[in-house]
Amino acid sequence: MPAQQKKLLFCTAGLLSLACALGTAAAVGSQLWVRGSILCSTGALLVNASGPELHKFIGDIQYGLFSGQRVRQCGLGGRPFQFSFFPDLLRIIPASIHVSVILFCTVLIVFALVGAGFFMFNAFGSPYETLHGPVGLYLWSFICCSCGCLIMILFSSEVKIHHLSEKIANFKEGTFTFKTHSEQFANSFWTILVCSLVQFLNALLIRFAGFEFPFSKSKESGTITGAVDLMY
Repeated sequence: MPAQQKKLLFCTAGLLSLACALGTAAAVGSQLWVRGSILCSTGALLVNASGPELHKFIGDIQYGLFSGQRVRQCGLGGRPFQFSFFPDLLRIIPASIHVSVILFCTVLIVFALVGAGFFMFNAFGSPYETLHGPVGLYLWSFICCSCGCLIMILFSSEVKIHHLSEKIANFKEGTFTFKTHSEQFANSFWTILVCSLVQFLNALLIRFAGFEFPFSKSKESGTITGAVDLMY
């Protein structure tokens, strides 16, 4: 492949990796990871609410990795409540999973920036071997893609398996009991999925630039070395 086309591919991959880092950073600070509605089951049972009356007991909830907001509805209008995970909710949430999600987000941001720098270096500089060359580019892309997948798996398990929304809804509630009426992942969660796909696309761009995958390259080099040994 001509050098100009390789430079274009590496520049594109570098910009995509930089966008991945910025998008992940914006997602970490956002409250739009989960959106849903919560039902005040205690109030609804007291008045035997059904149909249109049930909407008076359905509030809203949205949260991210650090903070969020819920609006409780118990028949007397909405009452908003701001909350933060640190240190308020550490006693009721699976703290190890939540901290792991934040840690993998940090790793994704750092390695996406490192990958962007090496992509640009390979586009405009003289590529080195090992971590500066194609093997390193595959490595950064693989780490970022793996971190994105782990973030989605861990956060999904935290929300769905550990019923995070319901625990947040019942935080500091002694009289009323709330249940999750509906919940769905919001924009910031899907941003992580897009970032993972971007890193997979970067690996394809490296391949299109004419560089073999590391395992196939080592296999070919071993074959060539064996043939040379036979000649001598």
